[in-house]
Amino acid sequence: MAEIKYEIVEQLGVLSESSKGWKKELNLVSWNGRDPKYDVREWSPDHEKMGKGITLTKEEVESLTRILKGHLV
Repeated sequence: MAEIKYEIVEQLGVLSESSKGWKKELNLVSWNGRDPKYDVREWSPDHEKMGKGITLTKEEVESLTRILKGHLV
């Protein structure tokens, strides 16, 4: 399996933290040298290991924001 290269371009915020120190974060991440995308996933404290996550384009984040604004209590 090919190595995945990533660069956290900007850390935008922490959504939650586990008792083991892993944090679910929203970041701008460049994967394999591509343009950065919004990324939500869990990261180890040193950002060397990661869990499964989701990447979103700016347009997808805008759509998600509209959806959430319409459904939040």
